[in-house]
Amino acid sequence: MNIYILLAHPDKNSFNGRLADACEQRMLLAGHQVRRQNIGEMQFDPVLWKGYSVIQQLEPDLQQTQENILWCQKWVIIYPVWWGSVPAIFKGLLDRALLPGFGFKYHEKDPFWDKFLGKRSAHVIATSDAPPIWLWWQYSNSDIKAIKKATLEFCGIKPVKVTRIGRVKYLDEEKRSKIIKNIAAD
Repeated sequence: MNIYILLAHPDKNSFNGRLADACEQRMLLAGHQVRRQNIGEMQFDPVLWKGYSVIQQLEPDLQQTQENILWCQKWVIIYPVWWGSVPAIFKGLLDRALLPGFGFKYHEKDPFWDKFLGKRSAHVIATSDAPPIWLWWQYSNSDIKAIKKATLEFCGIKPVKVTRIGRVKYLDEEKRSKIIKNIAAD
């Protein structure tokens, strides 16, 4: 299977980075083809300066992102929940890479759209300091709705599996290592 891993935490040495390392290692050992990008090492302007009225030229790292998405059968995205959402740079990557004509295309005469990224699945791994129940109760899983429903499924990617890892700041090294091992085995 072709698997694209996007570490959407800017710090590859973070707990999220360790999760990405473990996933990548496990998938390679299982015989999968793996491509990975670490968002913190990518060079691109995350701002859509004119919305979609003027499409900005894609930087090489965003061109590679699009190539990785088209190449993969499964997209693994690992990010922290910040302020009830995803990191701004990750949102900027989605805004810039999942362009009309690439990820989707609206119909001219009705309110519907074509989904161009079907026949792919995704696994979203979201970490937070808050417990998962808090994100559900207080924020209605705002980050998952935005990524799973309004982005990935909007473009045709499904199924989308979601794994939440909460209370990260309270985890000692033994618990972190156990979670990393379990994620890698998944």
